[in-house]
Amino acid sequence: MSLYDKPLDTDLVDASPTPTRNSNSNNGEVVVHARAVCRVCKRLYREPKILPCLHTFCTDCIRQLEPFSVLSRVKNGKAVQLQREPPSSAITVLCPTCDSEVDIPLSGVDGLTTDHLALDEVFLETLMSENNVLCDLCSDGNAEKRCEVCSVNLCEFCCQAHRRQKRTSTHTVQCLKDLKTQGHLSRPVLCSLHPGQELRLFCEPCDLPVCLECAATFHRDHRCHPTGDVIDHHGDRIRETVTGRLRPRMHRLEELLRKVDQSQNSLQARVDAVADEVRSFARGYACAVESHCLSLLRHLEELRLQRRNQLHLQRAQLQQALADARGGVEFAERLLTCGSDAEILSAKGVTLRRLSGLVESGYDPNPASVAPDDGSSICFLPWEREGQVGGYPVVGAIHSKTLELSRCTIEGEGLVIGQQGQRGEFTLVCRDSAGEKIGRGGEAVLVSVVHKERKDCRVEATVVDKGDGSYSVSFTPVEPGPYSVWVCVKAQHVKGSPFVLNVKRKIQQHRGTFHCCSFCSSGGSKEARCGCTGTMPGGFQGCGHGHKGHPGKPHWSCCGSMVEGSECLPQSVITAVGGTVTVIGGTGSSSPRGHLRTVEL
Repeated sequence: MSLYDKPLDTDLVDASPTPTRNSNSNNGEVVVHARAVCRVCKRLYREPKILPCLHTFCTDCIRQLEPFSVLSRVKNGKAVQLQREPPSSAITVLCPTCDSEVDIPLSGVDGLTTDHLALDEVFLETLMSENNVLCDLCSDGNAEKRCEVCSVNLCEFCCQAHRRQKRTSTHTVQCLKDLKTQGHLSRPVLCSLHPGQELRLFCEPCDLPVCLECAATFHRDHRCHPTGDVIDHHGDRIRETVTGRLRPRMHRLEELLRKVDQSQNSLQARVDAVADEVRSFARGYACAVESHCLSLLRHLEELRLQRRNQLHLQRAQLQQALADARGGVEFAERLLTCGSDAEILSAKGVTLRRLSGLVESGYDPNPASVAPDDGSSICFLPWEREGQVGGYPVVGAIHSKTLELSRCTIEGEGLVIGQQGQRGEFTLVCRDSAGEKIGRGGEAVLVSVVHKERKDCRVEATVVDKGDGSYSVSFTPVEPGPYSVWVCVKAQHVKGSPFVLNVKRKIQQHRGTFHCCSFCSSGGSKEARCGCTGTMPGGFQGCGHGHKGHPGKPHWSCCGSMVEGSECLPQSVITAVGGTVTVIGGTGSSSPRGHLRTVEL
């Protein structure tokens, strides 16, 4: 059994770059580099491929992953399984390492990018773990040299023959002992279409590294540059993404994760302290008080579990985001540090796609939005009455700023007095038993506004949750009169509810003019008569004063009121006197005569 087929101990496969030893050096020691081992089969990589999430697995291991792209829909409340996507479409699988949904290209697993760095690690691991490496050509002698171009191990005889051949005479051959001492192997990346041809050029339109023969045939009309000329440009794109955007995010996520861990410890410490207070207080009572103590502890445990679960959720989200960012950064840095030009360019596409995806859609919360709960809101009130247990009055309660209806307050003048047709507003402030503002929203607030004399007259009220424990309520009464306003939270009345609201009638504005003489205002008509019912029989006698029915002072022409800032009283307007009622100036006239009421005498 070769080293490729030997299953490895799971404990030996980790993210550490240092070798892991599983036996004594004198008894056939096996040194395993985690980077050379597939995390699915736990063996050395065989045809390693890079998934879009930058995790590497064997080609066969990827093929064995179950497709994730199965469609389903709900019909009549039941989930109905639909057919899988047609084979011509891309298949989605879950990455065994990070559980990310990744798409396999239409060409299949072979269309994924080859991880040349993993191949280097596999060969280096083979050199370090096996004392004798057989020659790949004759399979008889022990290999002492390795051709970097052909990627074959050669014995001394085959190495001399390799150098004598015209086609391989210029290939670089290194000693296996030197490779072992280097601790790092960088092999040339060869073309899959032209064996023996190294990928020395980069085709800009195709965004692919190519060999000389590919450039002369398939990419004849394309701009192909030596890899050494373009590596700085493309490498800098990866480096800038890592250094400028992902590394600062990693630092923020690590800091937030540290805060969550600290809050968990503070929460547990606070809960333990409150539990000690509860136990100390309860020991002085008899059986009934002890039962009450256990009830308090259960409540405290529920609070701890509830808030711990919230912290666990935050921690899981931050850990996943940090793991994704760290995986992308580590792979990119290793690619830039250890990879050759061709290796960097070969993995550049999938690397940038993954890094860009992390930057654009990765979980990156605002530090202000991550507010860990350290348990400071949990407190024990030893002298608060809690009813009876077994017939004995007990005191002592656990509080975490829960709603207290008797402490809720109403702010604003919207429940004192209202005006017909005008918007009324008031604010409901939810408070706890200590009279402090709850500081959070989400309560079920119901406001009902009903006319007390007309039961069919209801006013729709709008409730806006401000998210800080206060709720803005607005409504517009249409009819005047007394109203009953119900303000309920969790189907219970707040203190003072139902409230009585008196809505005043809308003030009737004057339609006429405030003058002292209807004769002048009418343009000289002796028959003009305004709201005061005054007339001018016998002709004009000086601004209307002294005539029958004339008030003798300035007044409103529409109703006869002698107070300029008063409300129009339409019931006092004389609409007709022995004839047909007409309006001087026509309906809607803007002239002063349009505000006068006249009759034919």
